Amino acid sequence: MTMRALLISFLASLLLVSAGPALSQGSRIKDVASLQAGRDNQLIGYGLVVGLQGTGDSLRSSPFTDQSMRAMLQNLGISTQGGQSSAKNVAAVMVTANLPPFSSPGSRIDATVSSLGDASSLRGGTLVMTSLSGADGQIYAVAQGSVVVSGFTAQGQAASVTEGVTTSGRVPNGAIIERELPSKFKDSVNLVLQLRNPDFSTALGMARRINSYAASTYGAPIAEARDSQEVIVQKPRTADLAQLMADIENLVVETDTPAKVVINERTGTIVIGADVRVSKVAVSYGTLTVQVNETPQVVQPQPFSNGTTAMQPQTDISAQKTGDKVAIVDGPDLRTLVAGLNNIGVKPDGIIAILQGIKSAGALQAELVLQ
Repeated sequence: MTMRALLISFLASLLLVSAGPALSQGSRIKDVASLQAGRDNQLIGYGLVVGLQGTGDSLRSSPFTDQSMRAMLQNLGISTQGGQSSAKNVAAVMVTANLPPFSSPGSRIDATVSSLGDASSLRGGTLVMTSLSGADGQIYAVAQGSVVVSGFTAQGQAASVTEGVTTSGRVPNGAIIERELPSKFKDSVNLVLQLRNPDFSTALGMARRINSYAASTYGAPIAEARDSQEVIVQKPRTADLAQLMADIENLVVETDTPAKVVINERTGTIVIGADVRVSKVAVSYGTLTVQVNETPQVVQPQPFSNGTTAMQPQTDISAQKTGDKVAIVDGPDLRTLVAGLNNIGVKPDGIIAILQGIKSAGALQAELVLQ
């Protein structure tokens, strides 16, 4: 089997996984929605990474690194008066982290470290104690520890090899939470559920499923779909909010999504949803391959002459046209659509061009998403 046939067969196997008529799948509410009060909070801080093997910032090129190092030493009671240091074992970095919801003081989170100056690598460095603040300016965590860098750089006098990013790394469990969020989960008067894929049908179905559960448990409906993304759940007076959320998040609802075709032209990836339909349309796909070969000839002068050796250009041009089939594509369901595209015998990049043309012709009854 040729490489072309293997590519088409592999694409067909991927697309036919979801082939057939659209069937609604039941999913738990915790898998399709998130709690608004349970979101992460972003933290940021400025710090120094020390212990680098000559791969840190050039203090003349990065004056803020020198200022930060002098301020740190002064806070430790060490005098820094004198000339400027030329050491390259220190790098100024930005430290970021995500504060999980309902986190308590004393728990640990990961921190991400990224270089600010002209340091070439953070490998082997140690992050000095750095405070991490939230959007309100309050300090919520303190980070410190060894920096783990996945990339590496090897350099010689005439060549160098670099893999990954060496100016960014992580400090696993390097940040300790020092302050809890001011809002409490049980202080809320209601629950706001946000759909990860906004859809009116799914939101209304979720509200009906929650009200069905509440009618048998509390004797009254408690959920209302505000729009395609949010479902508001009112807390009954006799209910415990944590227990209510635990019961709701395990309810199974029927999800629905609009028909989409997602295309990534860089990788040649095509994802076609099960609800995609194509009206009857004729498709012709052809490619023209032009090959140009330059084979210059060396021309030598006659013996005992005063001529010089010269180069005579010679160009060979060949053109080949393939894929001149015309096919009728009619996709009442996904299986028929994929079979019709594969019958044309084109590569995945050709299928991408065909789908874009079908959409332009108005025959693709779905949203075309280009990445």
